[in-house]
Amino acid sequence: MALTAPRTMLRTAGRSTRPRRTGRRHPLVATLMALPLAVLLLVVFDGWETVATQASSVGVMLGR
Repeated sequence: MALTAPRTMLRTAGRSTRPRRTGRRHPLVATLMALPLAVLLLVVFDGWETVATQASSVGVMLGR
């Protein structure tokens, strides 16, 4: 068992993976990712009033 760890380390160290992107995701991309789930929850729970209330609260909190 003691000899398997060094081989595993060598194998994973030599493997080239995709470079990780640093930085933040663009707000439009994040919105497009979250929008389908938001619409699904809106339709399933029939929460038009709740969504309007929450959007209003967030707008007030952001100062708009």
